[in-house]
Amino acid sequence: MHTYAKLKRRLLALALAFSGLVGFNASAQDFTVGWNPRSGDVWVDTWLGDMNRYGGRYPEPFIDEMVRYHNAPRALVVDLLQTRHWAPGDVYYACALASVLGRPCRYVVDVYEADRGQGWGVIAQRMGIKPGSAEFHRLKKGFVPTYDRWARPIELDADLRRDFPNHGKGQHGGKGKASASGGGKPAKATPASASGKGKQGSGGPNTKGGKGAGRGQNSGKKGNGKG
Repeated sequence: MHTYAKLKRRLLALALAFSGLVGFNASAQDFTVGWNPRSGDVWVDTWLGDMNRYGGRYPEPFIDEMVRYHNAPRALVVDLLQTRHWAPGDVYYACALASVLGRPCRYVVDVYEADRGQGWGVIAQRMGIKPGSAEFHRLKKGFVPTYDRWARPIELDADLRRDFPNHGKGQHGGKGKASASGGGKPAKATPASASGKGKQGSGGPNTKGGKGAGRGQNSGKKGNGKG
């Protein structure tokens, strides 16, 4: 019996430690079960759902996007995601609506929280943004540069393909994992000690064939590599 109690305590401790590591992801995923934004546009609903997956897996780049490009206070975004357990798609749409309206993100958040049962389509129309309007189209267009900054692929509908005719064919919309510069999964930095420190070669940093003679931190010996 004593052994069983000990094992039970150990398993509980491991479960608590694991939940601490994935607490954000778990809360975001639990909240989005059966989630339906009801924006009034199938394409918008689809990609808001995809934002739930991205924001749940990469919360920091998601938060950075809201702060840098939608003028949302970082404290508000963190509070919505981690304390109030908003779905990332809801956070994005609130801040994107606010940007189109020229209002603070907190204003849209307060309106939505007061009557979230109506869905985003009703809330947006109440604020003057109707499906098919120029403002609604501007709202949809905003998804594309956001996904490009995340280096995350996005499929455009017919209206957006007219606005972005070359998207996915060249520099925009490349497929693959998100890069550090695009706000996706951070890349690992190379430690300075791995390459050794030393003076640049006489040919300069951009000249081929210049020799670099430096003393590496690890070996303590003089290096003689190509610069």
